[in-house]
Amino acid sequence: MSKFKRHAKILEIISSQTIYTQEQLLMELHALGFPVTQATVSRDIRELKLSKAQLPDGNYAYAVNRVQEAGNTSFRFHAIFREAVSKIDYAQNLVVIKCYTGMANAACAALDTIDWPGVVGTIAGDDTILVIVRDHTNAEALVAELYKMLGNARE
Repeated sequence: MSKFKRHAKILEIISSQTIYTQEQLLMELHALGFPVTQATVSRDIRELKLSKAQLPDGNYAYAVNRVQEAGNTSFRFHAIFREAVSKIDYAQNLVVIKCYTGMANAACAALDTIDWPGVVGTIAGDDTILVIVRDHTNAEALVAELYKMLGNARE
């Protein structure tokens, strides 16, 4: 399995459950069919620039570090997004992003790391992301930008 798919799965795991330790993340990856070592998980955490955030109960768990260098965030977003997305479309102020099965949460987590103008919020399922934007103009601009990142003109 590719490194990008593994990174996408790690982002999905930490966005959907509380991960306290590298060992816990390693076990989750193994359960999902990613045969990785502790060293690989440690390197992935570094490459994804994950950090531990304090929870309300005082414990610390892995989270996406929202204060990252724009270049690294942009590169990681592009890589994950290209691997996950199959189609993008919009209606009024709603953008629908179709993903390969099981990839929407990771692509959505990557999408959320970038401050997109006009984006109000996102919701991800198993293979679909719904992006709510302020108006039709923002939706049209976002779809054009996302297709540009995928390397195609709007289909």
